[in-house]
Amino acid sequence: MSTANSNTQPGAHTKSAWVQTVEIPAPSLENNTAFVERLCSQLEKPMGGMKISVDMEVLKALPKILRTGEGAMDCTLFGQGGEAVLVGVAPKKAGPLPGLAVDLGTTRVVLRLVDMRTGQVLKESSFDNPQGRIGPDVLARIHYAEQEGGLEELQSLIGQGISQEGARLAAACGLSPKDVYCVAAAGNTAMTHLLLGADPYWIIREPYTPMVNSPGFLKCQDIGLDFAKSARVYVFPNVGSYFGGDLLAGILSSDMYCKEDVSMLVDVGTNAEVVVGNKDWLMACAGAAGPALEGGVTAMGMLAGPGAIEKVRIDPKTREFVFQTIGGIKPVGICGSGVIDLAAQLFLAGMIDLRGKLVPAACEGRLTESDEIPALIIVSEEDSANGRALLFSQADLDSLVRSKAAMYTILRTITNTVGLAFTDLAEFNIAGTFGSYIDPVSAITIGMIPDLPLSTYKALGNTSLEGATQVLLQREAVGVVREIREKITYMELNVNLEFMNRFSAAKFIPHTNPALFPSVKIPQ
Repeated sequence: MSTANSNTQPGAHTKSAWVQTVEIPAPSLENNTAFVERLCSQLEKPMGGMKISVDMEVLKALPKILRTGEGAMDCTLFGQGGEAVLVGVAPKKAGPLPGLAVDLGTTRVVLRLVDMRTGQVLKESSFDNPQGRIGPDVLARIHYAEQEGGLEELQSLIGQGISQEGARLAAACGLSPKDVYCVAAAGNTAMTHLLLGADPYWIIREPYTPMVNSPGFLKCQDIGLDFAKSARVYVFPNVGSYFGGDLLAGILSSDMYCKEDVSMLVDVGTNAEVVVGNKDWLMACAGAAGPALEGGVTAMGMLAGPGAIEKVRIDPKTREFVFQTIGGIKPVGICGSGVIDLAAQLFLAGMIDLRGKLVPAACEGRLTESDEIPALIIVSEEDSANGRALLFSQADLDSLVRSKAAMYTILRTITNTVGLAFTDLAEFNIAGTFGSYIDPVSAITIGMIPDLPLSTYKALGNTSLEGATQVLLQREAVGVVREIREKITYMELNVNLEFMNRFSAAKFIPHTNPALFPSVKIPQ
């Protein structure tokens, strides 16, 4: 599987940057136009004729800036729809002018500080979403938001988290958070609402209607983000309750929206979200397949991090296990890619059958019980990092089979709906950390993804973060996001009878119809 490089390179996108350096002509008796009007007039041409307004904080600071400056000014703007707000002005300098891209994940939040003048990535970091202590998933948080003061607490937690981590990033680059004038944030619909402090009550209740789909540009301080007083945040729009701005950011960064050939984008997180299409049309859907494929089905499951088993190989003759962990240290648990590898290897070694059931005769010496359920000892007490054996139970396997069946069925249903075969796809793009680690051969072996040439599969990395970055560096990107959103047709899987029928057929390894997976050698 090829891997796309998502890091923006120095000098990229500067043609349409939000940062402009202009000279402000000195006033005279012949031309005594007000300073602000003269500045806006100077900016109109390099900004492509956009209508320019000035933030009040900038207006207040301009007299001092003009007295200390030598005429050339670095101007930072941000906006949409032919209008931009001047959010920062300073005498021209050689250093970076930072913007902050945010991938607003349910579990993990990722930040990227970029130089909006050059396009260079300055620093990246991530932190656990602090709302996690309220509830691990969006459902728990939405219910908590219904309590008195609950919504305000959830908004405060994420606002403070982004602000504090943003300040640390800036400090690591010799900058202040007050130097950050532009923020772009992409997240699922629920996380977007909690960032805004918008009531998410109806997201999970019929008729599943968000409070807001297109929040647009807001003042950072209005939603609890502590950066420059005049700073603006662009919050990616949603398509609906289960299709958020993170997917729109992914479509933007993948370029699938502007290609002739049809391609697919799959993002496995809390849900499995799928988009298929090209420059003329886009079809999207989402389904509950993510937690198991993230490693969340088993007691030893964990997110990708140091000590997580990411690759597994089992000798089909000796049935000896060989693991690769992130960081090369003793195993702590197993992440999503490791779970898929493990299931594929167990199947190829004959240790589980077509139904995903443990085969006792082939698992001799490794079988035990966990809560009176048969379980396989994957890592012994002696070989684990925490002195506890890592077990993979029959219940874990059953959950994985259901999740992989849901994933494959989502893919089959959406392609069938638009009259495509999997072989019609020019590219199969997999987003997120999951996509960066997954071995497509293993995923094909268990029947999770279609049996296509490996060159078809591409790992795109964090497309949500990359899409947010593009908004900071390309003026056109905001308009493109709007066009993408208008182009999408959303398919509701909950009422799709074809989905339910296909799901039952996919609950075998690799499938009840092995002809769909010709490359998989089924053990005899």
